[in-house]
Amino acid sequence: MSNYRRAAAKGASYFFTLVSYQRRNIFCDQSIRFALRQAIKRVQNKSPFSIDAWVLLPNHMHCIWTLPEGDNNFSQRWSSIKRRVSIECGQQYKQQQLLTESKVKRRESTLWQRRFWEHQIRNQQDFNNHLDYIHYNPVKHNYCYSPSQWQYSTIHRYIKEGYYPYNWGEQEPYFSDINFGE
Repeated sequence: MSNYRRAAAKGASYFFTLVSYQRRNIFCDQSIRFALRQAIKRVQNKSPFSIDAWVLLPNHMHCIWTLPEGDNNFSQRWSSIKRRVSIECGQQYKQQQLLTESKVKRRESTLWQRRFWEHQIRNQQDFNNHLDYIHYNPVKHNYCYSPSQWQYSTIHRYIKEGYYPYNWGEQEPYFSDINFGE
């Protein structure tokens, strides 16, 4: 049995990577996007958190959340979001041949990889590095030439607020030696 421990700082910001089961290209489908948006809103209403950044790619997503002071329960939030999306879209995306004995036993869908990657943001530089990584990710995976061309990203909010120029990322940004969970 693994001895995995998650970060536990209360009121912190966290970077996450979530992946579709067997890296299926389903996350940008309209029904998944809609269900994900609805699930996030419902979870935020019950257990608030702020979304600092997000990018949704066909088979994975990255985001940064900041939790309220005194709260570190991001795992329950992700569990609720994943469960709600699975209930809403599960039958549409269910592939019987992908259901393993373990998935059946745990009542899991064929939408999500079982776990997710999390990293507690340490300081402003760490936040900025992860923010850049999130927004450059569609270019990295050859979905577009410039981050501003990718519609499923918070880059547009950051461009509007003046944090990034419109053409940011047309030249590959420098990323320090960071493990982003891919």
